[in-house]
Amino acid sequence: MPRVTFVVPCYRLAHLLPDCVNSILAQSFQDFEVLIMDDCSPDRTAEVATSFTDPRVRHVRHAENVGHLRNYNIGIGMAKGDYVWLISADDRLRKPYVLERFVQVLDQYQQVGYVFCPVIRFDGEVETTLYGSHGDRDWIKSGHQFLQVLANGNSVPAASGLVRRTCYERFGAFPLDLPFAGDWYMWALFALHAKVAYFAEPMVGWRVHGSNMTHQFRARPAALMEDEVQVLVRIRDRAREMRHPRIARLFTDAIRRYYCWRVAAAAAPDLVCHMTPAEMDSSLARWCQDEGEQREIRGEAYAALADAFYDAGDRREAREYYEHALRLGTFTPRTGAKYLLLNAGKVGDQVRATLARTPAP
Repeated sequence: MPRVTFVVPCYRLAHLLPDCVNSILAQSFQDFEVLIMDDCSPDRTAEVATSFTDPRVRHVRHAENVGHLRNYNIGIGMAKGDYVWLISADDRLRKPYVLERFVQVLDQYQQVGYVFCPVIRFDGEVETTLYGSHGDRDWIKSGHQFLQVLANGNSVPAASGLVRRTCYERFGAFPLDLPFAGDWYMWALFALHAKVAYFAEPMVGWRVHGSNMTHQFRARPAALMEDEVQVLVRIRDRAREMRHPRIARLFTDAIRRYYCWRVAAAAAPDLVCHMTPAEMDSSLARWCQDEGEQREIRGEAYAALADAFYDAGDRREAREYYEHALRLGTFTPRTGAKYLLLNAGKVGDQVRATLARTPAP
């Protein structure tokens, strides 16, 4: 049986598939299989996939398009390897020893659920920027320690993670109702149960092009934000079920920060991903049954929006949303002070500016 399974989803990426597969075949560690998961692609994917003569490469074509998450899950379910690497057909391994290094750490440390590294974005043959860096040293951390990072957003590149297959078997596959943030959920879910390993060297390339799935996600900002909220809520709820109150509290705070961030962005409507107060109310109604929690989140988000309007010079809107926060009865003394200073006119502005420049004790 192969030690590693590469699951390579491919849809309309036939022209990039050879670059990806050849980067896998060039690895120094050779005990693997490659599953090219052809999601009924209308281009030359089947022709290209069947052109590889290496017997470790298999072409799996669906009779109909099943969508990217089902395609991932089917490939993961077919995997024979102890470790599973999900890498899109438009990405590639940029170092021939990356698989060897990843396998070594997973073999040596049985409590590690997955290992990853930063990626280098590239456009054509020009490498551009680094993404997913978590320091310049290799490390192994407890999953709960790493969740302190993941609570603030996904910073694990999807293309660079090698996962122990038992993680998928024990804790589940990609949720089909999280098409925009499923990878973030999986990294956080696995970190609830296992340690995480990191290599600082960027050994994987993430291709930037016009058909990136990321562009599709950003074209539907409301759906993207709803998925991101659900990641935070579900990890919080899972932590509660597992009786990890510290992690549950961490993600409860992250939920509140997320709403504050997205709602405050409404003060600059040119930003694509912002949430209106009405959209926040609809979002909260979909998952939060606790009226007290809803009220607290609204109060904090209204205060954050008021701050954003004040910074933008819109005093009228700032006053309105400070008052919204105060009426909810969940305001902090800080919010009350800002409201009083706003009503004090120029003197209040000067005091507030002075306080903003004063270092915290």
